[in-house]
Amino acid sequence: MRILVLGGTSEAGALVRGLGPHPGFHVTLSLAGRTAAPAAEPVPTRIGGFGGAEGLARYLRDRAIDQLVDATHPFAARIGRNAAEAAAAAGVPLLAIRRPAWAMQPGDAWTEVDTVAACVGALGEAPRKVFLTVGRMEVAAFAAAPQHDYVVRTIEPLGDALPVPRLAAIRARGPFDAAAEEALMRAAGIAVLVTKNAGGAATYGKVAAARALGIPVVIVRRPWKPEVASVADAAAALERVLAAGRGHATLRGV
Repeated sequence: MRILVLGGTSEAGALVRGLGPHPGFHVTLSLAGRTAAPAAEPVPTRIGGFGGAEGLARYLRDRAIDQLVDATHPFAARIGRNAAEAAAAAGVPLLAIRRPAWAMQPGDAWTEVDTVAACVGALGEAPRKVFLTVGRMEVAAFAAAPQHDYVVRTIEPLGDALPVPRLAAIRARGPFDAAAEEALMRAAGIAVLVTKNAGGAATYGKVAAARALGIPVVIVRRPWKPEVASVADAAAALERVLAAGRGHATLRGV
């Protein structure tokens, strides 16, 4: 059974590793290429785009893919749409891993917005110490508010992506626990956290830390994605794919 996993998340890695011990699967992991040194996985890995939904559909047909799994980031809206269109066009079953979004808890002080650009206005005019965790690709929007002091954490080097006078760059990859996040925010004198509602446990520590410290959060809502067959985590995805594999073997008379 030939499986294409659209990855770049911890769920994608867990799924391809979970499939490893099971015979009868040929798994390819596809990464967008935004991270220079992605974590190595024990399956063939391709880097780069497909050329939109049409290119992905062509790849599915040319490689005789039997199952497509969309395990991309919750904010990877375009590839989510492309995956749904391509799977329908190629007649390939699609399963998405959609981790649940974070929900407000007692003590949280959230301002929810629809885009990263909207976060800039939500910070207000008065200078503040901002902990910015929206990813390197989108920090440039905050150049429009140079009055703030920014602590920016990214996986890739920040470089000159955010040209403001007061900036501290942190390069790190999660997971991040709440105690360490609280210590970081306290030491840096953070007044507001800006993040995306990525969901999951790996980066929730900053949200819990903000709650503990009484720090407000400006948080970007999830983008729309098509309704497709989906599960909440890698374990459920593995169960679905293994079941599909058993059905595939039966149809082939194995």
